[in-house]
Amino acid sequence: MVEDKQDYLQGNKPPYKFDRMNELGKRIKTARAHARLTQKELAERVGISQPVISQLEKGENLQSVHLIKISSQCGVSPIWLETGRGEMLAQQIESNAELIGVMSAWDSDTPLRDDEVAIPLYKEVEMAAGCGATQVIEAPGRLLRFAKSTLREAGVLERNAACATVRGRSMERLIMDGATIGIDRGSLDIEDGEIYAFDHDGMLRVKYLYRMPGGGLRIRSENDEEYPDEVLTAEQAAELRILGWVFWWSTVRRRRGLSIAK
Repeated sequence: MVEDKQDYLQGNKPPYKFDRMNELGKRIKTARAHARLTQKELAERVGISQPVISQLEKGENLQSVHLIKISSQCGVSPIWLETGRGEMLAQQIESNAELIGVMSAWDSDTPLRDDEVAIPLYKEVEMAAGCGATQVIEAPGRLLRFAKSTLREAGVLERNAACATVRGRSMERLIMDGATIGIDRGSLDIEDGEIYAFDHDGMLRVKYLYRMPGGGLRIRSENDEEYPDEVLTAEQAAELRILGWVFWWSTVRRRRGLSIAK
């Protein structure tokens, strides 16, 4: 308050408090200049009167109740404004997500909406011979509801869409163990560095693929520290059955200690 300065001049207040008031006032004035605001404009944004801003800048008021709002409106660090420590400019925080709606539960008896389509699920199944070998097929009766708008955005025709479930950690951190992926069965030509689902000797695999001279293929995992590259000859590559380009994936995370609902 004004009395603080008068008390100091009369010898009733310690000099360090007067110094703090002066330094705080200078920082507020600097912050306001940085934001190109008048005292009146800053006061209106903070929700106080212009004389309060004036008192603060003159070192006649040490109250810090408004400093957070002042720092926010001026785009400066609140710690710097109050104490003078650190950098003046506040760290810029940007939004990296957008709320688009809420989830609604459904089951197999819930009819499809106009903007939904049911797409088949690929999985590994044991061959009828019972020799332990597997083959990759569309699981009978297993369908996943999918938004048509998402398919349109990815440029995938409804008739070409399929899905599968990823197992293992070879594609982490990008695609987690247990993730559901969307496959475009209309995109079978390999483009280097894209992710594809393919049938490799009866195993359903999801990896980056790269073409090599002479018709060979390089198979690469996202987690390449634990899963090194595999190189196939032209003859080996010809035996792969490309299921399609992976255009989408989604993972459900389980909180530690949380039991799975039956």
